[in-house]
Amino acid sequence: MGKKILVQRKGRGTSTFRAPTHRSIGEARYPPLPEDEGSYVKGYVKEILHDPGRGTPVALIRFRDGSQALLPACEGLRLNQVVVIGGSSVPQANRSEGNILPLSAVPEGTPVFNVEGEPGDGGKYVRASGTYGTVITQTATGTLVQLPSGAMKAFNPSCRATVGIVSGGGRTEKPFVKAGKKYHFIHSRALKWPIVRGVAMNAVSHPHGGGQHQHEGAPTTVSRNAPPGAKVGLIAARQTGRGRRSRSKETV
Repeated sequence: MGKKILVQRKGRGTSTFRAPTHRSIGEARYPPLPEDEGSYVKGYVKEILHDPGRGTPVALIRFRDGSQALLPACEGLRLNQVVVIGGSSVPQANRSEGNILPLSAVPEGTPVFNVEGEPGDGGKYVRASGTYGTVITQTATGTLVQLPSGAMKAFNPSCRATVGIVSGGGRTEKPFVKAGKKYHFIHSRALKWPIVRGVAMNAVSHPHGGGQHQHEGAPTTVSRNAPPGAKVGLIAARQTGRGRRSRSKETV
């Protein structure tokens, strides 16, 4: 009688693999769009908070009407700093770091982050710590932004973005030093760590386990419709190994 392998345990959806969303302080999203698209509102940074499972600090912005919003903090943001969230009528002097503007009001070459995919969705693109996109140009089809990956993407000019760079840059450069810190870091994201190789297990624990040496013992390609106990390795692989073209070049 075997035991449940990792993919079977994940499929059950127990608390071990369930994201601990109860620890989160809330969604980091822009407030709803104002009725007058050209108007703007001012708020101030009430607090800068740590959100478990998130790589960047979160700024708590409080507005004059008493409402609040959680937003990813930018580099250089400080307590009690005035933040402007608005439309095309925002004065030129307020188009500085930390302010939230529609892409149509952002000058070319300006770094931005937390860019909306559609006007009013709250921000979806460029949210990881230390990242930023660059406004390239305003075109007839929309605002062209270069994403951190280097890809160019055209956005609706009414989509909002925060001017600046996401705080927390260099987070991945610091070594964990000891396994305990790595464990708690991974645990905050509801992931299982460490992950043991299948060939290092016993035959009852994994389809790749067992044998006198650490080897799979059979092809690692598996059907998309395979049961969870066998669905390990190269799932629904279209091909394996090097392509014919690369081999033919080597023989020439």
